[in-house]
Amino acid sequence: MRLLGAADTDRVRLQFLGSGDAFGSGGRFQTCLHLSGPSEPLLIDCGASSLIAIKRAGLDPSDIGYVLLTHLHGDHFGGLPFLVLDGQFSRRTRPLVVGGPPGVRERVEAAMEVFFPGSSKVDRRFAVEFVELRERELTLVGPASVTPFVVKHASGAPAYALRVEYGGKVITYSGDTEWTESLVEAARGADLFVCEAYFFERKIKYHLDYQTLRENRHRLECRRVVLTHMSADMLSRRDEADMECADDGLVITL
Repeated sequence: MRLLGAADTDRVRLQFLGSGDAFGSGGRFQTCLHLSGPSEPLLIDCGASSLIAIKRAGLDPSDIGYVLLTHLHGDHFGGLPFLVLDGQFSRRTRPLVVGGPPGVRERVEAAMEVFFPGSSKVDRRFAVEFVELRERELTLVGPASVTPFVVKHASGAPAYALRVEYGGKVITYSGDTEWTESLVEAARGADLFVCEAYFFERKIKYHLDYQTLRENRHRLECRRVVLTHMSADMLSRRDEADMECADDGLVITL
C-alpha cells in the first residue's frame, strides 16, 4: 500500500474520513469514504460527524458534488443536513447530487427539518438533487457507475452494499449487514472490498462479525479486503484479525 497526496490524481485514492460505528467506538468518526483521482471526488456514506471529518482532513466540502448512500441510518446519512447547510452559508454554487435507496429525498429532507426547521425549503445558490438507486440496476451518478445489492439490515428502506466503478477501478462497500450471499456477487472482481466487521465473533442480527467474514473470505473473489465499522469489542481484538483494519485518515491508492 502506498500513501499518496491528493496531487497524485492519475490513480484512484480512497480515504477513510470516518471508519467508526454509530457510537463513535474508539473515538472514530462515523462512516464516510472519500474517493478521488482522475474524476471528480465523491463520498460513499456521510455519517452525522462527516462534515467535521471532511474539514479535519483539509478538504473543501464544496468540492464534493456527489454522495452515495448505502442505507438511511443516521451514522451513514446524518451528515447531509450539515453538508447542505455548510454549502448554503459558504455560498456554494456547485450542485450536490445524492444517490441512495428509495425514499432518500424524503428521509434527508425530514432530517433537515428536525435539525434546522425550514432548512429544506430555503432558496440556495446550488441545487440538491436526488437519485434513487434500484437493486442490481447500474446507475450513473456523476463520475461513478453504481450497482446496489440488497443486504440484511433494517433501516426503514432497502439497505445496500454498493459496487462502485470509478476511475477504472471497482470499490465495493458492504454497508451494514449480517452475512448474505449478495456480498459474494457484489465483491466479485473488485479491486477493494470495504467490509463491516462489527463484532469479532459475536453474531447479532443485521451486523457482520469478523469470524463469519473470515470463514467466507475464500468465496470473495476480490483483490483486497479492509475492515471497517468496528465496535469496541472488535477494536479490542483487531490484532487477532488476519485482515487489514481501517482507521480514520487511512488512504488507500489503487
